[in-house]
Amino acid sequence: MTTTLRFIVDQLVAPVAGPLGRYTADLGRALIATAPAGCEVAGIVSSSPEPDYERIRQELPGLSDLYKTSLARRELAAAWQLGITTSPGGGFIHAPGLFAPLRKHRRENGDQVVVTVHDLLAWSHPEAMTGASVSWQKAMLKRAQKHADAIVVPTHALAERLALVGDFGDRVRVIPTAARSGLHVGRDAPERIARLGLPTEYLVVPGTLEPRKGLVDVLAALGRPGMPEVPAVVSGPDSWGEQHLATVAEEYGIAANRVQHFDDLEPADLAVVLAGALAFVAPSHDEGSATSLIEAFSVGAPVIHSDIPAYAEVASGAGVAVPIGNAGDYADALAAAIAHVVRDREFAGRLRIAGEDRARAFTWRDSAERTWQLHADL
Repeated sequence: MTTTLRFIVDQLVAPVAGPLGRYTADLGRALIATAPAGCEVAGIVSSSPEPDYERIRQELPGLSDLYKTSLARRELAAAWQLGITTSPGGGFIHAPGLFAPLRKHRRENGDQVVVTVHDLLAWSHPEAMTGASVSWQKAMLKRAQKHADAIVVPTHALAERLALVGDFGDRVRVIPTAARSGLHVGRDAPERIARLGLPTEYLVVPGTLEPRKGLVDVLAALGRPGMPEVPAVVSGPDSWGEQHLATVAEEYGIAANRVQHFDDLEPADLAVVLAGALAFVAPSHDEGSATSLIEAFSVGAPVIHSDIPAYAEVASGAGVAVPIGNAGDYADALAAAIAHVVRDREFAGRLRIAGEDRARAFTWRDSAERTWQLHADL
């Protein structure tokens, strides 16, 4: 008898797949590759155009089947939020997010539903989301609290925060993420560096000008007197609301030619950007997975990060932790850490080695095997 794990793959055909789409693809491929004897992985997707189905099959070769619901994505999200549809039936269902058919079921009959929580922005930073998204996330987590057999989170730090939002008992499981597929520096690195127009030396900073991301704190740090005039490459959009990266940088005394940005780079390009950096600076005030640190570690970038719990957990001492404190103190602390790493190349070299060692603790194979074990335990 074959056991089928039904994996919700809808994010792969979302208008903007984003980080959740990458997570879905990487975990899905690993689940297929690590399926125990007598087990297989099938996909679940909302009603979509035929080219979308073909894209899923290309992204996840080895799916045993692709169940197509009768409702399109928007309608299905609303239906599942209200719990008014029984599709796509029972069995073992694993959702890489909260988009899942959460309803009353009997586990002893072989039905189980597991969902994944990547962040709690609807509670911690609702201003960063649309009102509809906040309502949907809160409603779906409430349904998960009532009906999910397990809730997967990427870090123990997020698990602790989740416990403050609702009572999930012993159903929360920590299964880490890993670096995205294709994040490797190949032989064509020089050509990629030239095409991207990267400076000889630079810092990489992920995020946006949204205050919780900490990019503004880094710009403030780089504008401090006596700081090395090293360029900053921002991995993210160049605007947030009415604020623009070049304008904010100039307000802190940073010339426009010292700031460059890339948005949504392909993995091989991102790899050369990260690998060539003097340091990867992760200043966020609030993160759930800290996957960006794993990716920087994996290609040998020295890492400087804020001391938020998720970063501290994932880095485990392999990076330079900077206490957030208040705005002015944080910028000063970031400036000191950046100056140290940039000026002390021997220290930076030790960070590269420590980071590469730490990155080996995170693989999609391990994540998939833990996921299979979770369903077996249920």
